[in-house]
Amino acid sequence: MATREEIANSIKDILSEEFECEKSSISDSTNLFTELDLDSIDAVDLVVRLQQKTKKRVNPEDFKKIRTFGEVVDIVEKLVNEK
Repeated sequence: MATREEIANSIKDILSEEFECEKSSISDSTNLFTELDLDSIDAVDLVVRLQQKTKKRVNPEDFKKIRTFGEVVDIVEKLVNEK
């Protein structure tokens, strides 16, 4: 099982590497679309990277509702810790 902090750091790494986001500017309340300038295609790319990393399928319906970094961490934490 991964801790929330480990999951958050892993997602920050993806955002930094793939989307050139500054890790230090990302917090739970950071809006992916207005503050990090991600668009819908970037969101799909992020889901793909998360699925590769977790080896689990991310439910697209869950991801459609996400707006903040903290919500992404919540979904990934739930996925990696479910049996």
